[in-house]
Amino acid sequence: MVAGVDVIAYTGHTDPGGPAARRDLDALSITKVSVGPMDNNAYVLVCRATGEALLIDAANDPDRLVDAIGSGPKRPDLRHIVTTHRHFDHWQALGAMKGMFEARTIAHPLDAPELPVPVDELVDHGDQVRFGEITLDVVHLRGHTPGSIALIYRDDERPHVFTGDSLFPGGVGKTNSPEDFTSLINDVEERIFAALPDETWVYPGHGDDTTLGEERPHLGEWRARGW
Repeated sequence: MVAGVDVIAYTGHTDPGGPAARRDLDALSITKVSVGPMDNNAYVLVCRATGEALLIDAANDPDRLVDAIGSGPKRPDLRHIVTTHRHFDHWQALGAMKGMFEARTIAHPLDAPELPVPVDELVDHGDQVRFGEITLDVVHLRGHTPGSIALIYRDDERPHVFTGDSLFPGGVGKTNSPEDFTSLINDVEERIFAALPDETWVYPGHGDDTTLGEERPHLGEWRARGW
């Protein structure tokens, strides 16, 4: 039990409707919870020095997201909500969470018009998102949607990358044309795999976590199969 939330040891796996999983890095805590009928992952990131928090993908189940943030006098202060892309299963709770916490919404300009609330901050490739003493690098990954983004946190031990639906264990995200697939696999190779080491931990938009080292040997297979 952490701040009123049932929390399990962090393995990168969470069950739909099950308890959240939390890992504590030196400067950042990461809470992962699966919400909604499509097993969407939502991530609550908390700066351990200041208590300021950021939510990645207010996907569904606002009550469960509130529980994942915590309660009581030491409850983190949620000030930012990043939406990784415009697909409806990643923003079902966005309006509710913004309303409850008066948080700033953040998204890429190509996907922002499809979201159900106005976006307060538009970010593009190479930008940074800051909360508390934490900095996240924005990576634009074109293909799953025009404005899909990933976020990289560079810890002293290893990088951590939140990939939305652009990268999963076993391949890149769904695309709707060969051109979109080529765009996505190129961006994932050049902007993620070529830029980050094997120990980088990958937090996807659905399902279990992975590492770049686990996935790197299969890049050629992914490109050859075309999905």
